[in-house]
Amino acid sequence: MSKLNIGIILGSTRQGRVSPQVGEWVKSIADKRGDANYEIVDIADFKLPLFGESDATEQATNWNTKLASLDGFVFIVQEYNHSISASLKNSLDYAREAWNNKAAGIVSYGSVGGARAAEHLRGILGELSVADVRVHPALSLFTDFENGTVFKPADLHLTNVNGMLDQVLAWSGALKTLR
Repeated sequence: MSKLNIGIILGSTRQGRVSPQVGEWVKSIADKRGDANYEIVDIADFKLPLFGESDATEQATNWNTKLASLDGFVFIVQEYNHSISASLKNSLDYAREAWNNKAAGIVSYGSVGGARAAEHLRGILGELSVADVRVHPALSLFTDFENGTVFKPADLHLTNVNGMLDQVLAWSGALKTLR
């Protein structure tokens, strides 16, 4: 059986964001495992306008094609005002079937580890028929980032990232039989 394809989705598009640092960290851990094909998927690269405000046929097609090529996801989610970023919500809304019957893990960060954003994302993923896994690495802006900009994760997060990836792969493999 071929390896599963897992997208590590960067959930922010703003200037100065730290999600690329977190995403690369998760990918470096994942790549050492050798158990799947992992790739960074940056929503900023797809230049999706606000949903329904302009013709985005090309961008939406490209976005849906990318999502369809993936068997599961790891969302890198930062907490903005107790929720996910507007750009992440917008990108979730641009697809429907491409999300269905896949699994997702969440790595969040914020002043309380991004827990509130992760909980909002779980509700949205449920509506999109995405099975989110239980293990959830939650990173603190106070202890895992230097001056709020340089990512320096505590070693204790390694166990949670690997546990989350174990669950994402198990669920992604099981759900692939439904697609």
